[in-house]
Amino acid sequence: MADSPTDGVKSVARVFDLLELIADAGGDVTLSELSTMADLPLPTIHRLLRTLVSLGYARQLANRRYALGPRLVRLGEVANRQFGHLAKPQLKALVERLGETANLATIDGDQVIYVSQAPSPHAMRMFTEVGRRSPLHSTSVGKAILATFDDETVRDIIARTGLPKSTEFSIDSLDRLLEELRISRERGYTIDDNEQEIGVRCYAMAVPGTPVPTAVSVSGPVSRVDEAFAERAIPVLREAVLDIATAVTA
Repeated sequence: MADSPTDGVKSVARVFDLLELIADAGGDVTLSELSTMADLPLPTIHRLLRTLVSLGYARQLANRRYALGPRLVRLGEVANRQFGHLAKPQLKALVERLGETANLATIDGDQVIYVSQAPSPHAMRMFTEVGRRSPLHSTSVGKAILATFDDETVRDIIARTGLPKSTEFSIDSLDRLLEELRISRERGYTIDDNEQEIGVRCYAMAVPGTPVPTAVSVSGPVSRVDEAFAERAIPVLREAVLDIATAVTA
């Protein structure tokens, strides 16, 4: 008997569930780990993985663990460009109102990736290349994304990545990071104060309701991006993330 349409939908849903679980685990897992996480029979998982591997959406490593495949990279790059395009008007509006560079970034594995930017008109300005990946713990957008997770998830991520120091001001203690995230959740925004690049300060907020954790930042030289700037910027940034949430989820 041929598979029913319902069976096909279930199989597609299971495939995407497996890809999400591999991503959530940091990018590679064993068959038995997937079986536990997915609550599916081992033969079903093995069959779906074989299909994904044959199509290039998953790959089997030499140690027999399964990882995300190279064909997902192209899909992700196209999706990120489209996502960045949707948010471009709000980023430009941020620059017009605040005069500093605005960035949109999402999580990519255990890093943050910048997917769109509107540059400041100032000659001395912050510039982060679209497509650049940076640590979560030392960027304002990364910390805004981390703040949307519970502490256990943050611990799991840091267990995989460590806390590499980009500058002498980068956070290098898990306890300090967790405390800063707690404060950030209470006040509603995060700060990168010379942590990713000396002389640069950034303020960021998470975009609510997006399928992939996403954040927006405004950044510039510390000579301009000070406490007075923050008082002006936070309400404007809050409006922007709500507008972006509406644009990308409509």
